[in-house]
Amino acid sequence: MLVSKDSYMYEMIRTELTDILGEEHVCTRDADKFGHSIDYYWIPEMWHDRGMETPKPDFVVHPGSSEEVARVMKLANHYHIPVVPWGGGSGSQGGALPVYGGIIVDMKRMNKFMGIDRESLTVTCQTGMIARHLEWQCNKEGYSTMHLPASIACATIGGFLAHRGTGVLSTKYGKIEDMVMSLEVVTPTGEIIRTLPVPRHASGPDLTMLFLGSEGTLGIITEVTLKVHPQPEAREFRAYIFKDFHTAMSAGAELMRSRLQPCAVRLYDEEETIHHVRKVFGMELDKGAYLVFGFDGRKDIVASQMKYAREIMEKKFKGKELGSKGGDLWWENKYKFFYPPFMFHMPQAFGTLDTVATFANIENVYHAMKKVVNENFPQARFIGHFSHWYEWGCMLYARFIFEEEHVPKDPREAAALYNKVWDMAIRAAIANGGVINEHHGVGLKLGRLMKELYGPAMPVLEGIKKQLDPNNIMNPGKLGFKGV
Repeated sequence: MLVSKDSYMYEMIRTELTDILGEEHVCTRDADKFGHSIDYYWIPEMWHDRGMETPKPDFVVHPGSSEEVARVMKLANHYHIPVVPWGGGSGSQGGALPVYGGIIVDMKRMNKFMGIDRESLTVTCQTGMIARHLEWQCNKEGYSTMHLPASIACATIGGFLAHRGTGVLSTKYGKIEDMVMSLEVVTPTGEIIRTLPVPRHASGPDLTMLFLGSEGTLGIITEVTLKVHPQPEAREFRAYIFKDFHTAMSAGAELMRSRLQPCAVRLYDEEETIHHVRKVFGMELDKGAYLVFGFDGRKDIVASQMKYAREIMEKKFKGKELGSKGGDLWWENKYKFFYPPFMFHMPQAFGTLDTVATFANIENVYHAMKKVVNENFPQARFIGHFSHWYEWGCMLYARFIFEEEHVPKDPREAAALYNKVWDMAIRAAIANGGVINEHHGVGLKLGRLMKELYGPAMPVLEGIKKQLDPNNIMNPGKLGFKGV
């Protein structure tokens, strides 16, 4: 913030925030500030681990209503104070880091469940609600959001909206943006707006899509109406081992082109199958690439879909079937991949180089990223799987891992190494038809590459930002936008 903590102006701002929210909802304790200064982005975690100072907010506030959010925004805009929305703090891109201090708006008090519209099959809630809590509420009434990401237990609905998050059933039910009907948003100048109540219309541009994926740079999403689905009668999975990654990718692409509508598809390359899948499952697997898929819905329709899918896998691509057990093991253990002891963590250096491309380009993207990491960083390990599949292509969830002995002790050297891997790998993806990111967002980590991705279109985004946020208070320095 532009004023010193020891100044009377700081106390004036604290007083105004207290008038809006109440004393108990305005935090200036060091513990609260520190807890909102680190997310799951490796560099700030490493920075702190090496004894370095991390940027902290000046205030952490906990609004209880959209009206309170609006009053905080009006105050911040008046004094030109940076504002950073905060959900569960589980992001991996540094999107919620208060790099310029200011006000953290922690949304978790705004966790109200408004109910299900059974006629329209929608659910409405405030965006500070933890995703699992929303899912539990829907399950009580026989429904599901079908948005089931690995971070479901800790991430908020607002975080998913801000970063275009994806759950494990995205192949059939879509990403979070495919589930949204409408939004309530507080703008940087403190207006409360609602987007149109339906996602399909010809009433001008769709403002809903403008705010989705904006990572807190254009406003604060306070309420959402989402689609819901009746719980399926049946859900069945099958898994196969293919001789190599290329054959498995061809089989998966053919499955999508068949329009059989699997609810989930996962493909693990040879390296991740050997070193990661085996370990999580606790079972031996033949050498090769592991492909799993599933269907859900009416029992008879699921049986028919599975019959035709198995023909594709076995007759056309000669996959070795692992039976229903091989598929069920993945469904039962789908989250274990992302939790200890299977998830990578300090003191390792690691990153998820996720991108997405069409089927015409995705293998080239994979090989280009793998080549640039293997050739330039031989001390690193490169593994990859393909997590989210669409009728036109799929997402590559590639990762690089440096073991502790290969990570520089000096924090600046460690950060430089980390950023170099990212820069080279993502540029290789862009050059071959990929994009910066598929569902983790851009944040602070990848903002420097946005101009390369968007080219002449980047000033259009910057113009929208300037119009909505004339004083540049909303999450400055993120998504490739300028800092304070």
